[in-house]
This record gives sequence, C-alpha cells and structure tokens, in this order.
Amino acid sequence: MKELEYDIVIVGGGPAGLSAAYSAYTNGVKNILIIERDLELGGILQQCIHNGFGLHHFKEELTGPGYAQRCIELIADKPEIVTMVDTMVLEITTEKTIIAVSPEQGLMNIKGKAIILAMGCRERTRGAIRIPGDRPAGVFTAGAAQRMVNMVGYLPGHKVVILGSGDIGLIMARRMSLEGCKVQAVLEICPFSNGLTRNIVQCLQDYNIPLHLSHTITKIHGKDRLTGITVAKVDDKMQPIAGTEFEIECDTLLLSVGLIPENELSLGMHLEMHPLTSGPIVNQRRTTSLPGVYAAGNVVHVHDLVDFVSEEAEIAGKFAALEVQGKLSMDLRKVEVKPGEGIRTCVPQRLSLPAEGEAVKLFMRVMAPERSVKLEVLSGNEVIMNKVLPVAKPSEMIALELSAEKTKLIGSELIVRLSRGVVK
Repeated sequence: MKELEYDIVIVGGGPAGLSAAYSAYTNGVKNILIIERDLELGGILQQCIHNGFGLHHFKEELTGPGYAQRCIELIADKPEIVTMVDTMVLEITTEKTIIAVSPEQGLMNIKGKAIILAMGCRERTRGAIRIPGDRPAGVFTAGAAQRMVNMVGYLPGHKVVILGSGDIGLIMARRMSLEGCKVQAVLEICPFSNGLTRNIVQCLQDYNIPLHLSHTITKIHGKDRLTGITVAKVDDKMQPIAGTEFEIECDTLLLSVGLIPENELSLGMHLEMHPLTSGPIVNQRRTTSLPGVYAAGNVVHVHDLVDFVSEEAEIAGKFAALEVQGKLSMDLRKVEVKPGEGIRTCVPQRLSLPAEGEAVKLFMRVMAPERSVKLEVLSGNEVIMNKVLPVAKPSEMIALELSAEKTKLIGSELIVRLSRGVVK
C-alpha cells in the first residue's frame, strides 16, 4: 500500500473542492491534494451545459462547464496542488487518514493534517419516494437523463412527464423540449414550486409546459416500457384525494424529487450530523465536530447557486490553511445558532467566536413562500440585525452577513426568525 502525506487533503474535485484548494493555496499552504472519483475535475457542472452560473462569484454569466473550467484554471498552473482523478475514497478514519484506490495508483494510505469534505450531493430516487406500480424501463432521475442527453448523446424518450419542480427537473423540461420531445407536464406535490423563479419562467412558461401544483403520481403503468402514469391531487397533508385521478400518456418519467448530501464518508467518521440538512454540523469556519476536518458545499446542505458553494468552500480552505500553519486562535466562545419562526434551516449551526468577534455569513431557507417579511437576527431579546425581504421562497437560499462588530454583541445563543406582517 502506498503511503502519502499532505498538509490538506480535499475529497471531491467539483466547484467546492477546487475553490477550497485555491483558497488554501492563497492562504499559505503549498502541499494540497484533491481526490476526485470521476474521470475529470468539475463535478456535476460538466453536464450542466445551460447558462446562469457565475453571476455572483465571477460577475458574469457562464455555462456549467465554463464555470468548472474557471475553477480548474485557478489551480492548473500550481504544481503544489496535486489532483487524482478516477480515484475512490473508501474510508476516512478519525485520525485523518484516507484510504483510497485508483487503477493507476492502486490502494493508497493518505495522511492529511487537515481534511476538507467536498463530496457534493446525489439525487433521491424512485425507491426513496415509493411510487407504486410496475417497474418498466423509462423511469430516470432528472440528473441521470441530463448526463445521457448532454454528455453521452442518448435521448431517453419522446413523451416526457417530470415529477418534482426542482431546478434540474425544470431545466430538463426545457432541454427535452429543445431536443424535440413533448413534455406533457411537470407535477409538484407541494403547493409551491421548489425551483428558482427564473427557471420556472425560462423553462416552463416560455415553452408552454403545464405545471400542476399539489399533484403527485399514484401509479406507474407499463410492463417492459413505461406507457403512462396515474396522477392525483393531494390535500394539505400531501395525501392523494380520491376521485381526482387522471392519466397521462408518456414513455419517460424524470424524477426531480430532491437532493441528498453525499455523506457516507462523514457517517463513517462519526461526525455530528444535522437531521434537516442531512449534512455535518459546522461552525462559521466550516469546521465539523471532528477537529481538523472541514466541510463545504452541497455535502453540508444543498445549494441552489454554485456561487454560494464556491464562497463557502473558500471559507473552509482559508481556515484549514490557517489551522495547518498554526495561525488560528483556539480560545473561542461557543454560540448555538437556532432557526426561529418561519426558518427551516440555518448554516452554520454553531459559531466559534474569538474575543474580538469575527465576520460571519449565514445561509438560510424558509419553511414556506412569504411576501413582505423581515428577517431578524436576535441574541437573547435584542435584535442585532434585520433585513427586509420582499419575497422569500424555500427554493431560494437567503444569505446574510454579520460583521465582526455585530458578532461581538452575541451572547450564548443566536436566533434567526421571520417577522411576518406588512413591512413598510
């Protein structure tokens, strides 16, 4: 078994891993390894050929491969950053030892002074949502179909129904239409869409594709190949309403029913996990419950914009680099961050603050669509910051930055909540 040692080892070569590596490099670490299980760097962005990426981070509109290439170019001319593609991490021990394997290198034992987890997320499948009916060919996750169409050149079918209004599903509705397919409908079990507003407009409304809210599939038909589905309206408890069933003829069903952070390695390390985000609990420096292990990007919580993924990864890379070089103060005050009324999740879930305070960026999702609300950040009963939100949607992450001056005012607990009512 090969024995290797690096200052920082990053698991995942997507936008999070690449941004973390560049950030660690610019903060003084010159011995970095990126491990990627795919055949090339770039992660999921390589199959996202549509535009709309990079408006925040690079200040221009890019395609997915274009954004990935920008991230790759950041590290391309730096021999201090080593990359291993087609390499699978089998296990990470609590002593920060990584066991990995690749066809070229064989089995490796890699030791890192710090580890950054950037494994991204995966799609929820038909088995996870338990759709009843037959098991014919023609049922795909939206991401699998996206890879087939954009990277391999296969068309999965001609008459398409999409279950779920997540962003990948919406984008695939447009993509299949552009390839000459008939998209019969997009079905969403919630009373609101789970995709970005711009994707609802650009992918459904611009192509006259019907969106059925509060509807779900109650049965799949077809023996060898999908022939159709039965759809029913659901009540406020998301249970099908008898008598509202109707059938849609189709030969392809694409599932866009949510993403799950890829955390098998995190669970193997016994990291403290959050039940709602399905990712590790982190502080504002993206440190997990295991010292020396950081996490960033979709492995922590699912993002709607890759720009925020890069931003979080840069935080993880910076503080991992400072820790490796012994430049971090360990005399920190612990603060719990709690979602209050109207807020579903808030990352980071904890703060570890030095005496002089430290700038913190909070990333939140609301529980339900809201208009004219105020986002409030409280310490005890004192509001230390607020922000008026004309619109708040569960599908669109809210980012709020607290300055070091503000974080000095925080006690032992921080609460983030929505204040409802008309905001003037």
